[in-house]
Amino acid sequence: MSTHYPRLADVRWLAMCVLAMLAACTTVPKPEPARTIVREQSRWVPVTWNELPGWSDDKLQQAWPALLRSCQRPVPEWTRLCTTAQQDTPRRDDQARAWLMQNLQPYRVESLQGDARGLITGYYEPSIDARREPGGAFRVALYGVPADLTMRKPYWTRRQLDTLPSAQASLRGREIAYVADPLDALVLHIQGSGRLRITERDGRTRMTRLAYAGNNGQPYQSVGRWLIDQGELQPGQASWPAIRQWATSNPSRVNELLWSNPRYVFFREESLPDPALGPSGAQGVPLTPGRSIAVDPKSVPYGTPAWIETTEPLSSRPLRRLVVAQDTGSAIVGPVRADYFWGWDGEAAEQAGRMKQPLRIWVLWPR
Repeated sequence: MSTHYPRLADVRWLAMCVLAMLAACTTVPKPEPARTIVREQSRWVPVTWNELPGWSDDKLQQAWPALLRSCQRPVPEWTRLCTTAQQDTPRRDDQARAWLMQNLQPYRVESLQGDARGLITGYYEPSIDARREPGGAFRVALYGVPADLTMRKPYWTRRQLDTLPSAQASLRGREIAYVADPLDALVLHIQGSGRLRITERDGRTRMTRLAYAGNNGQPYQSVGRWLIDQGELQPGQASWPAIRQWATSNPSRVNELLWSNPRYVFFREESLPDPALGPSGAQGVPLTPGRSIAVDPKSVPYGTPAWIETTEPLSSRPLRRLVVAQDTGSAIVGPVRADYFWGWDGEAAEQAGRMKQPLRIWVLWPR
């Protein structure tokens, strides 16, 4: 009776099969590729980090304080990463870049129809002289929320609040302070907050902040758009410096200009313990100059880091940097739409007043 032994080739094949099975048991599965995310007003298309223009050039550490402030009120998807970010703050730009690339996935923001082109404007926190009591040139009042605001919807228009005795009666006793220029008051209404160098009743001057507290429920209308429609300014020229120059040249028509925007904003007064902090945005955290943007929350949730590509309005230099979505505004509507917070000092007013640039935006979202 003969004995048959396995051939050497068979032994080798069997060994290779065993090794392959062992390798399959120990191999870590690759993560699934990111998929397009569809939101109410936008869709997010996954991209590689190389597709973010200028990604390697930004001083990312400068954006970290804004990111940490948003982590004070994180959305659920950010809770875990915010804990990590708060515990392990990077000390250098390359460390911040490595952390972001390890933990986040970039997405290109588009309209639901696939258009990635958009618009970015600018805003700032104005600093304005004011008085606690009316007198001299200081006769334009800034108001707190009227007691009947929730009882009448929509509330009185700007023109009605300026001219109708019954509407004016609702504001009586709600005066916070008085400014000299009605356009300064309008700027506060449009920006939503501001700093007042206010002279008190005892003659002392101090800095205080007016924060947004509500509005009359009327639609916002751009006074710049009104001037263009009236043929007073050409398209592309309706910057705040141009609007102020027109008002100086047409004092008898200033009320007509103001009343073209029926929306009226009410404020609350806040202390200003730290002048280095910006006003609180819609997310409920202080804004950071050059690193905070206002967005449409139906497109981009509050607290989301984003990469923007646009240009500076005065120099036309590329503006490519990491920002955080921390605010919104009545005019900030649409998928690829942002308002860039310039701050409150130096050129902030001029930069914000002239900013109306093309925009592309990418959001950075936890993997």
